[in-house]
Amino acid sequence: MDWPDKIFAALKRANISQAGYVPDAGHSRLIDLCRADAKMRDVVLTTEEEGVALCAGAWLGGERSVLLMQSSGVGNCINMLSLIRTCRFPLLMLVTMRGEWEEFNPWQVPMGSIVEPTLKLCDMQVVRANAPDEVEPAVTKAIEQVFKNETAVAVLLSQQLIGRKQWTK
Repeated sequence: MDWPDKIFAALKRANISQAGYVPDAGHSRLIDLCRADAKMRDVVLTTEEEGVALCAGAWLGGERSVLLMQSSGVGNCINMLSLIRTCRFPLLMLVTMRGEWEEFNPWQVPMGSIVEPTLKLCDMQVVRANAPDEVEPAVTKAIEQVFKNETAVAVLLSQQLIGRKQWTK
């Protein structure tokens, strides 16, 4: 899979210097790339809503950031997304989807099935990437929209793109 490398390259081209995330297997390669880059500050979050505040603070401090999360974390962010909507801070979210294609964990299905409409109700634009060749254009377009228009965009990286999660005991 080279799409995480393409996302990282797009983030670097856009001068994104902070990446907030709750550890996630779907983002593991991208997180590793962010952690390995001396010019990228990676911030491990305890909950996803902290990442919304991190992104707002980065913008106020003159930096660009990205929030990486799994779809189940979107539900944790609802109240904090009102900050973005009211104050018009730019917010770039990259969301790895669960609860879709070949999901083995039924607990992931409810939130996974309502991520897109939930984000739209929070006044966010939503772009979806279902195949590797859709990722880079989706992320590049989202970055342009976020920082040019000071808006909020979530790129949903489908579960089919990420692959079936393997659960081992």
